[in-house]
Order: sequence, then structure tokens, then C-alpha cells
Amino acid sequence: MKVMMFVMANKQTEAGQKPTAEALVAMHKFNEELQKAGVLLDLGGLTPTSRGARVQYSGGKCTVIDGPFAEAKEMIAGYSLLQVKTLAEAIEWAKRAPFGVGVQDGEEPVVEIRPLFDPSDFDPGKGV
Repeated sequence: MKVMMFVMANKQTEAGQKPTAEALVAMHKFNEELQKAGVLLDLGGLTPTSRGARVQYSGGKCTVIDGPFAEAKEMIAGYSLLQVKTLAEAIEWAKRAPFGVGVQDGEEPVVEIRPLFDPSDFDPGKGV
């Protein structure tokens, strides 16, 4: 099962503040653990929404909206793509992640985990 582990943005990440040295070291160590366990497929951090754009579709037309976005409370700051046996295994990895290290201004990190669809999920016989 492939899962995407999203680290949600906060005031610090949206302001473009880099993680503390302590947080970078802790995250590097954690990423090495994921890699040694053979579950890490990919990972990355995202720039603030002020550097991005949205393409919105409505009534057959596209509208481009430059960041930052007014509704920035559910934005993603980074991700890890993992290959695990179960959702419970992914949750255990997330519980071990050092996302609370170096957090400023009382921010409380949030991680969302979502399984990716498997091509077999779209098998006409399965009735997705």
C-alpha cells in the first residue's frame, strides 16, 4: 500500500521560515530511518503558497489565482510517499516523526495520511 503523509502548513511555513537546525537534523535522521526500513519512496518540502498559483475550474472556464491564498488554513508544507503494509504501519511512522522539534509560536504540527489509489481499484469488476 502506498500512502502519502502530508505535513500541514502553519504560520511559520507560510512565512517562508526555514526549520531550525535542530529540526533539520531530527528530520534528516527520521528520513534515514524511513529509507533504511525500505518504506520511503519520495519526500519533499513545498514553498509557501505566496510562491504558488491555483487553477480553478467553473462553468467550463479556468481562472488562475496567484498565491498567497485567502483560505490558507489547510495547506500542505511537505510530504512523504511511503510504501507500507497497512495504514496502521503508516500511522506508527507518523507518530515517530519529529515534526514537533523546533516548532515556534505555539504551532501544533498536523500530519495527514492518505492511501493512494491502486490501479486495481479502478477494475470495472470491483465497482469503485
